[in-house]
Amino acid sequence: MAPRKALPAKKPSRKLTHADAAGKAKMVSVGEKPETLRVAIAVAVVRMSAATLALIQSNTAAKGDVLAVARVAALAGLKRTSELIPLCHPVRVVGSDVDLVADAAVPGVRIRCRVEAFDRTGVEMEAMMGASVAALTVYDMVKGVERGVTIEALGLQAKSGGRSGEWRRPAAR
Repeated sequence: MAPRKALPAKKPSRKLTHADAAGKAKMVSVGEKPETLRVAIAVAVVRMSAATLALIQSNTAAKGDVLAVARVAALAGLKRTSELIPLCHPVRVVGSDVDLVADAAVPGVRIRCRVEAFDRTGVEMEAMMGASVAALTVYDMVKGVERGVTIEALGLQAKSGGRSGEWRRPAAR
């Protein structure tokens, strides 16, 4: 069956879609929506001391290669989104990229998770799950040397596909 063309972009609804008229949680039906390419990018920042970041950069953290393990954890996590977020539909992920960059200016690790799917619903939650699982994994791997590490700035950076079309977070001022 050939994919249908995407409908024109529409304005986001001003009401919550995962609750019925009585306020009970419900899973939104996506059965009538066309299958289109959906892409989402989420970001997060893991802030830590310069000394802890140096351990990551030199690959001398006691638990091993922090960035490599966090990358794999992100990929595993994004594929399990519908199991952990109750009202998320399972989606057919067709591609993903996870970038973890040590940034001395933070100091910390910048995370970017991009997810692609060809499906009837978006992959924003999968991208957010990937970025958050990567961030939690970085924390887990360095908590033995620094308990005060924080996870900050988790958020959707961009999405495309579906009726709502493209969205991009406005640049910070």
